[in-house]
Amino acid sequence: MTMPVIKIEMFPGRTLDQKRAIAKAVTDSFVESAKATPQSVHIIFSEVAQDDWAVAGELCSDRAAAAAQAEKK
Repeated sequence: MTMPVIKIEMFPGRTLDQKRAIAKAVTDSFVESAKATPQSVHIIFSEVAQDDWAVAGELCSDRAAAAAQAEKK
């Protein structure tokens, strides 16, 4: 059986404790669902700046700025 590699891409800002909790929860879920061993589960966190991520053709940084402006009104 090959090792599963689980990639998690997210915006920066999570603490090490949050990443530890995510890694544990994802590993536990994969082990239960796929009948793998915890030692075989590899998780890679990639932090992507909002300037480098787009949704519906719009940079997430622009979406966040627009949401912040809307909250001020």
